[in-house]
Amino acid sequence: MKRLPLAAAIAAFLVFLAWSVALRQAVLFLIGIGLGAVLAGARFGFTTGWRRLIEQRDPSGVLAQLLLLAVAAAISMPLLAAYPTDLGAALGPPSISLIVGAFVFGACMQVADGCGSGTLYKAGLGIPMNMAILPLFALGSFLGSATLSQWLSLGALPPYGLVSHFGAPVALLITLAGLAAVGLGVTRWTGRAARWWDRKLLVGAVLLALLAVLNLVVAGQPWGIVYGFGLWAAKIATAAHLFDPAANAFWSEPVNTATLAQSVFLDVTSITNIGILAGALWIAAGKPRAGSRPMTGAQWAIGLGAGLLLGYSSRLAFGCNIGAMVSGISTGSLHGWIWVPMAFLGSLIGVRVRRRFAF
Repeated sequence: MKRLPLAAAIAAFLVFLAWSVALRQAVLFLIGIGLGAVLAGARFGFTTGWRRLIEQRDPSGVLAQLLLLAVAAAISMPLLAAYPTDLGAALGPPSISLIVGAFVFGACMQVADGCGSGTLYKAGLGIPMNMAILPLFALGSFLGSATLSQWLSLGALPPYGLVSHFGAPVALLITLAGLAAVGLGVTRWTGRAARWWDRKLLVGAVLLALLAVLNLVVAGQPWGIVYGFGLWAAKIATAAHLFDPAANAFWSEPVNTATLAQSVFLDVTSITNIGILAGALWIAAGKPRAGSRPMTGAQWAIGLGAGLLLGYSSRLAFGCNIGAMVSGISTGSLHGWIWVPMAFLGSLIGVRVRRRFAF
C-alpha cells in the first residue's frame, strides 16, 4: 500500500475515534502507531534478541531490552507511587500457571519467530507466517482465558507489587540492581569481543520506554497485548453463540463482562494493538515486500501450532514479553521476574526446535 491512501485511512480512523468513541482512545491509537513504527523501524525483536544471545552470543538485543526496562521503571514507579488511585501496575499472581505458561511461551515464540508485539508488527510488515499466526494467537489467548481458573486452582499466591510494598525509591533500586545483575551476567558470558551495543536498538529501546510510560499515563494501566487478542476472539465466539461468558470464571468477572459487552474500540489494549499494526504498515508502505523463503508443509504446521500455543500460554502467564516482562518489571510486579527466567529456559528449547526444522 502507498503511504498517501494509508495516511488517509489512519486519519479517518483517528477522527472517528476522537469524534464517536473518546478522545483518549484516539490518543492511545497514536501511541500505538508510535509503538508499531518503532518496533518495525528498529526491528526491535524481543524474540530475535534472545535467540541471537543464545546462538551467537550477541548481547546487543538483550542489553537494549534491559535499557528499555530501566528507563520505563525509572519513570513509571514514581508515577505509580504519586498517583496510586489513577494508575495501576501490571500485577500477576505467582503461580503454577505463570511458570508453565512462561516456559511454553518462551519455546513457542522462537518457533513462531515472534512474541505478542513481534507477531503484531511483523504481520503489519506483511510477513506471511506472522499474518497467519495472528488470528491463531487470538484464539489461543481466548482459550487460555476460558481455562485460566482451572490452572490457578493448581496453586497461586496473591500478586506482589514492589512499589506498593516498599515505595518507589526502594522498588526502583531493587529493579535497577536486578537489571544490572542480568546485564553483568550477559556481558561476562558473551565476553569482551562481543558487540555489546547496537545504536538503532538503543534508540528504539528509549523510544519504546517513553511510549510505554505515555500509554500508562493516558490509559491508566500499563502497555499490554494479550488481553486485546483474547477479547477479539471472545467477542466472535459470543456473537456466534459458541460461548457463554456468564458460565466462565474469567469472562463473568464484572470488569471483563463489561469490556465484552462494549465496543472493542473502547478497550485500551485493543486500540493500541490496532495502532501497532498501523504503525508497522506505515513503515512497510511504499517499499517492496521483502521476499520470504518458501516453507514446507511441516514448517507451516509447526509454526501455526506454535502460534496457537503462544496465545494460550501468554494468557496463563499473565502476559507476553510486553505485559509480563516490560510492563510487569517496569511497574514492580514480582511475576515479571518469574516470567523472564522461565521464558528464557523455554527459548533454549524453542531455538533447538527451530534449528531442527530449519526455520
